[in-house]
This record gives sequence, structure tokens and C-alpha cells, in this order.
Amino acid sequence: MADQLTMSPQLLDYVRDFSLREDDVLRELREETAELPGGTALQTHPEEGQFLSLLVRLTGAAAVLELGTYTGYSALCMARALPVDGLLVTCDITDRWPSIGVPYWKRAGVADRVEQRIGDAVAVLGELLAEQGPARFDVVFIDADKANYPRYYEQSLELVRPGGLIVVDNTLFFGRVADPAFTDADTEGVRALNALVRDDDRVEVSMLTIADGVTLARRKEA
Repeated sequence: MADQLTMSPQLLDYVRDFSLREDDVLRELREETAELPGGTALQTHPEEGQFLSLLVRLTGAAAVLELGTYTGYSALCMARALPVDGLLVTCDITDRWPSIGVPYWKRAGVADRVEQRIGDAVAVLGELLAEQGPARFDVVFIDADKANYPRYYEQSLELVRPGGLIVVDNTLFFGRVADPAFTDADTEGVRALNALVRDDDRVEVSMLTIADGVTLARRKEA
């Protein structure tokens, strides 16, 4: 049995050549985002965006919640995978970066499927629970500040339906999670989340080594 491969630049180029289907709208948004300070580190990798789109389609999702919009690349990928009457609610702490993505959502014809919420994610999640009740969403994608990952996960478990999927980004966090020299709040937040999900019998779980680490947690049916 083959061991885990190290993803060299050449091998990543090969994967993208044979798998990635990124059209002009997505590519131009990604390239514009890359020009921002920290843009290449913060934006969703194109192959991860395509994976998110596939997950939305596979789950038959009609309602998706995203924590951490940034410039809206992942939102665009997931909104495109929704049915015409589907809804993606995406949350960010500021409207500065999501505003970059809005013209691209319009070009792709999915702006009417996207609802933006601006504010602290913990507060927004509380508002959604109060407004719409539990088990409202089919898929939740968590890609916001890492220190609060455990809180976001617990709130998301209330909002996702039984059989629904929580997707958590950056769960390997540049490899820092495995290096005890890193004790900053973000790294510790990701470590705490990883331990929480590992030991949580409310979900089925798989941690993937795609991009910077992606964890899938499916809420079990009662």
C-alpha cells in the first residue's frame, strides 16, 4: 500500500491539469484576490473550491452556511452548485472584502442565491438560530478566525440538519498543529477543534490533507 504523497509543485500542477475546471469568472476573481495583502494565503485554493462545489451537489444541499466570506471565491463555487431556489448565507466580519466578490457573483448569475451577513460570527450564528431555528442548513463551511473554531463548530452543529455536513478549513494550519513550538491563539484554536471533532460521537468524521487540511463532519441522524 502506497504511503501519503508529498505534494510537490510539479505534482500539484499535474492534479490541476487533469482535474481542475476553473472558468474565467473564478480565475479572474482568484487573480484579483491574489493581488491583495495576504491574498494568496487567505483565499480558497481553486481545487478546494471545486471540491466544495462537489460536496454541495453530492449532499443535495439547498441551504448552505459559510463562515468567512473573504472575497467570495468559495461562496461562488458553492452558490453555483445550489439549485435555482437554493440559498447560501455567508458571513464576514467586514464588508470590505466580500464587496470584491459581488460583481463576480453577478457575472455568474448566482447573486440572488447569496445572502450576506456582516458581523461577529458568534453573534450571527446566534441570530440565525433565533430567526430560523435548528437544523436549518444542509452544509456549513467554517473558514473564519481560528481561535473561535470550537465555538463555531458547536453552534454549527445546532444549525446543520441531521445527515448534514460541516466542512472545516485549515485544520492542518500550515503544519503548525503538529509543532509544539506554536502556541498562538489561532493554532491552539485549531488544535482544540481537531480534538473536539475527533472525540465527538455526534458526527462521522474524516480529516483530509487537501490544501491546508479540510475536515468533514457529518451530523448523525437521531
